[in-house]
Formats: sequence, C-alpha cells, structure tokens
Amino acid sequence: MDESMKQLQQGLTEIEIEAENVLLARHQLVEIDRMRNGNREVLTALRKRARTTKTSVPSPFESIMKEIEHLESRPLVKEACATCGKHDSREDTWMMFPGTDGFARIPFHAAHSILEKDQERLDYDAKKLQSYVKEKSFLISEKGVLADKISPGIVRSLVVLTDKPNVEEFAELSQLG
Repeated sequence: MDESMKQLQQGLTEIEIEAENVLLARHQLVEIDRMRNGNREVLTALRKRARTTKTSVPSPFESIMKEIEHLESRPLVKEACATCGKHDSREDTWMMFPGTDGFARIPFHAAHSILEKDQERLDYDAKKLQSYVKEKSFLISEKGVLADKISPGIVRSLVVLTDKPNVEEFAELSQLG
C-alpha cells in the first residue's frame, strides 16, 4: 500500500475513534440527565412531604436573630436543614438504592441528604461530559471532517462560548427598558 494511503487510512481511523467516543459520551450524558431528572423529582416529593421549598426555611442567620430577640437559656445556634424544615428528620422513609431490588427504611434527613449529594455528583459528571464532548467535537472539526456541514470557525466560536453574562449589554438593555 502507498504511504499516502496508509496515512489517509490512519487519519480516518483516528477520526472514527474520536467520533465514537463523542457518541458514547453523548449517550452517557443522556443517561445522567435521566438520573438527574429522577433525583430532582424525588427531592421535590420529599420537600412537598416536609412542606418546604428551597427558600421557605429560614436561613441560619435568620434563626439566630430570632433567638437573640427571645434570648433565654437556649443555645445560640440551631441547625436548620433546608429540606427538613420543621418536619421530623428522624421519621423513617422508604428508599431504594441503585443496583438493589429491595427497599430500606432510613431517616428522612438521611434520605434527602443522600439524594442531594447524588444530585451534586450527577451535576458534576454532566458538566464534565459536556466539556469532553465540546473538546472532542472541536478536535474533530479542526481535522476538517465537519467542514462540509459546519465551518471550523463556527465550531470554534461555539466551543469557546461561556455562560458569563455581558454586563455592558445588560446595562444598555436596562437603560432602554
């Protein structure tokens, strides 16, 4: 086989492997999003059960200030869980752990704490996969594979986009409105 054909074949193989990795990462991202949505639904149900929202429970600062006003022999700082609120945090809740076929009875506070930590981990994993997909898509585009569909300049501009708001543009819009 000619040397240029070997290089072409090797280049195509590398691009195909990168593209397969991008597709696998996108499928993992879809699965993580499914789990995140499920966790979000369960956390919402637990908050409804405790009759709280994320903002309905006073902050620790507000709790301290109320206790200072009515200062007696009680401790100055009282821990307030944003999800439990005034709900009995020791009340047992049924929970099924991933990879098991059975349910376990655990305290309410432990159940929502586990779910909130799991949600944070899933959010982190999703952001990590999103940046991986961006990076690999950019590399594939740089090799010229997507040039017939999307120009490399457009892909580059999409990859470097950030979620930071433009303060000057916002100030101009607020002055007009």
